[in-house]
Amino acid sequence: MVRSALLSVVLVLTAGVTPVVNAAQTQSLASAGITRLEITRVESPTFDGRSFGNGGQYAKLVGRAYGQVDPSDPRNSVIADLNLAPRNASGMVDYDTDIFILKPLDPTRSNHRLFFDVNNRGDMRALSSMDSATSGGNDPGAADDSGNGFLLEQGYTIVSAGWDATVQAGNGRLTITVPVARNADGTTIAGPALEELVVDDTTTMTMPLTYAANSADKSQANLTLRVRYEDPPTPVPADGWAFGDDALRSVRLEPSGTSFQQGRLYELTYTARDPLVAGIGFAALRDVATFLHRANFDDQGNANPLAGNVQYVYTFCSSQPCRTMHDFLWLGFNQDEAGLRVFDGILNWVGGGDGIFMNYRFAQPGRTHRQHIARWYPEYQFPFANQVLFDPVTGKTDGRLRRCIDTSTCPQIFEVNSENEYWAKAMAVFQLDAEGNDLPDPANVRYFLLSSLPHGAGSGPGICQQNRNPLTPNPMLRALLVNLDQWVSSGAEPPVSRMPRRADGTLVPPLPQDSVGFPAIPGVVYNGRNHTGDLFDFGPLFDKGILSVLPPKLLGTPYPALVPRTDADGNDAAGVRLPDVAVPLATYTGWNLRAVPPGANDGCDASGMKIDFPATQADRLASRDPRLSLEERYPTHDGYVNAVTRAATDLEQQRLLLEQDVQAYIQAAAQSTVGR
Repeated sequence: MVRSALLSVVLVLTAGVTPVVNAAQTQSLASAGITRLEITRVESPTFDGRSFGNGGQYAKLVGRAYGQVDPSDPRNSVIADLNLAPRNASGMVDYDTDIFILKPLDPTRSNHRLFFDVNNRGDMRALSSMDSATSGGNDPGAADDSGNGFLLEQGYTIVSAGWDATVQAGNGRLTITVPVARNADGTTIAGPALEELVVDDTTTMTMPLTYAANSADKSQANLTLRVRYEDPPTPVPADGWAFGDDALRSVRLEPSGTSFQQGRLYELTYTARDPLVAGIGFAALRDVATFLHRANFDDQGNANPLAGNVQYVYTFCSSQPCRTMHDFLWLGFNQDEAGLRVFDGILNWVGGGDGIFMNYRFAQPGRTHRQHIARWYPEYQFPFANQVLFDPVTGKTDGRLRRCIDTSTCPQIFEVNSENEYWAKAMAVFQLDAEGNDLPDPANVRYFLLSSLPHGAGSGPGICQQNRNPLTPNPMLRALLVNLDQWVSSGAEPPVSRMPRRADGTLVPPLPQDSVGFPAIPGVVYNGRNHTGDLFDFGPLFDKGILSVLPPKLLGTPYPALVPRTDADGNDAAGVRLPDVAVPLATYTGWNLRAVPPGANDGCDASGMKIDFPATQADRLASRDPRLSLEERYPTHDGYVNAVTRAATDLEQQRLLLEQDVQAYIQAAAQSTVGR
């Protein structure tokens, strides 16, 4: 919450000196933003008292923030259905959200950077991604929950808050409560909604609905079934399904006890009721960050626990919330009510090139496009790119950064993606102009492909045909955060973008196979199946956030869907090749194919593949594998270790790996049996 009278003390705040602003002054400035902060639990010190380098010991604060949005402020008018939300006595729209804070116990040991973890469906990712923590979840507190302590040793303050209105409480997930929209006369709003039901087991009999059905009358609903995305849907007879008995908030198959078919796509179109004003989640991110950065007290006189101790605010996210950050910028939320920039730096991991299904009536932010799933939701929409462009398909001129450019509130941004975003989310449009040519980087954005990485790491085949790709981005993310901080705080130029490009032939169509360069590996199906560049018609009110045509009408596939070219091993040729890829023991991909139903061969969602190289030349010849064997590649152990050392130190020199991670790669190579 920033009040106009506090602007005079902003410079003092960022200098790390707490100005004197009493509760009465803050109360008199009451307007939109965070009005009350309740800290309900304090653990000081946390992490069993462990001390972390420059950061020292840490304290954990957990609570709830209460805010209000001014519907008359043009910065908020973009929120769908905000004009239909109930108002409080001040004419504002209320919301409240969970808040989580980790901060140095001694404020003088803080680096004055607020690391805002934009959580994924209520689950925090900062410590698991940046500090490689494997325990702690949403309530880290034991010593081991801190992982390698990377963020903590530098003195970062870590914050997260609820923003996704469809997240259900439980397992420490961070939630937000937003109002239900009502008609002007106070009556219930009902309208079309679509639920895609994806079941990847053989036991599920009931599937929940995001919104309750307005009626149990099945003549107002339709359930269909298909195997692949492109298959025509087959209607499920009305006597073959029913709404659940839980206030019409679920659906089941009939007769009772019938399981959904594994790997199939069920789509329920129905009349839903009581839409959440989900777009308030954008305002909550803005308001929480602004309050913690610039306020001293809330309207009740409760102190901001970070008052005077925050100089810069950075966001980090993984997947779904990065698409939220794309829309956050596009909709203008990086400007607070005082006209100041909210987030100074943004580090997006696997956000792809699209937005999120949140600023709509009957929104479902948890949905995510893949080649196989969720293709009928409005996530893949122009504008895709950060740059302001003309789109001949829609006739619109727009860009993700248009509003922040107009208000001089753009952050510095790193967009980091895996190979999976090209195959499963058609993100090539993120980097191309209307003619399909490579776009130059905006001055404030750098782009990186982490070569041959999946969207999400895994082991074993799971629901896929091949063993999943286990590679993770953590080492490079740590290096990029250091670069982001230097870029924001001192203006140091960051590393140059590393992406596949049309101009050099490293960004290509997925078919034919030889144009991609992917080898014909025995037992591995290659069919080029990827997310196509679709255009849908959701109805005439779509620009107002109302979907009236469901399922939407497919108008065509006018946007290019290109993928990274590979080397002879099947590993990406372009991008940043971590030592695992630069000195490989296997073919690593960002795509895989589903195992069920057999032969359907749709994409296996967020998973990639790990296909081991043959151990010996004899094995290679016997299986007719075109890839060199391990013994042919690495005839000596020292040769393998030296190759890993060169790859890791080269990345360190390019500022894409930190010294501690270079040593970890070298040590792992030395302890391996390769070449022995």
